[in-house]
Amino acid sequence: MIKPRKPLLKTPVVSAKILPSAMTVAAICLGLSSVKFALDDRPTEAMAFLAIAAILDALDGRIARALNATSRMGEEIDSLADAVNFGVAPAFIVYGTLLSTSRVGWIVVLLYAVCIVLRLARFNAMLDLERPDYEKKYFVGMPAPAGAIGAIGPLAAKMQFGDGWWTSEPAVVIWMIGISLLVVSTLPMRKIHTFSVPPNMVAPLLALLAIGVAASILYGYIVILVIIFGYMLHIPFAIRTRRFLAAHPEVWDDKPRQQRAARRAIRRAQPHRRSMARLGLRRPPRR
Repeated sequence: MIKPRKPLLKTPVVSAKILPSAMTVAAICLGLSSVKFALDDRPTEAMAFLAIAAILDALDGRIARALNATSRMGEEIDSLADAVNFGVAPAFIVYGTLLSTSRVGWIVVLLYAVCIVLRLARFNAMLDLERPDYEKKYFVGMPAPAGAIGAIGPLAAKMQFGDGWWTSEPAVVIWMIGISLLVVSTLPMRKIHTFSVPPNMVAPLLALLAIGVAASILYGYIVILVIIFGYMLHIPFAIRTRRFLAAHPEVWDDKPRQQRAARRAIRRAQPHRRSMARLGLRRPPRR
């Protein structure tokens, strides 16, 4: 007589589904620990802990979807983690290291933290809205992780180059206000994971990734500044691309390569159209 098999234990499955929330809680702990290191005058450790918290925040959602472990509680914890790690923690780091003696320093960092919270609330509210597929490739305003990296930019410059105009009170105040306005703005910011990579570019990009990892270990502060500069540089291109897609719904279903070809063709045709319009202003001679 064949004995029936015992049912498999479900404990590992339950443990696996807890993993995303555990990563989010760990990210909160790391974000708050970065504040402690900043208050202890250890800015390098503060930025390192904040970077690890950002990496965990980027991974927990993807792991939750991969494990089919998404839940309402997990979403709420993730939103709270974003507010702590990208709003509260950078505000305290900047205040403790650069603006502690400023008369308006506390007001500026409060503005930044509030703008991050408002940006997260708007993001959650827009999840239920029906939008065209092309708009799902863009953030509305600067995302919270990018805002946190931008906020610590002056501190990274100080650690790399020492004190200078970039660490002066007016420069840091203006910079923080600018980052805060970008966070709550309606400017489109392209989502990184929506960029398409041609097959022939996979190997070069992996090589560049290896170089970037090595550079982040040896020249971490410069890498932070390069990331900030590159992200700021992409904003005009994101605005132009989104404006083109909004005006040309006929290319929404095309592949990225086809959309780029259509954009180039329309750009080349625009000078010809303008010249024809100028010629059209003149009345043709009567016969």
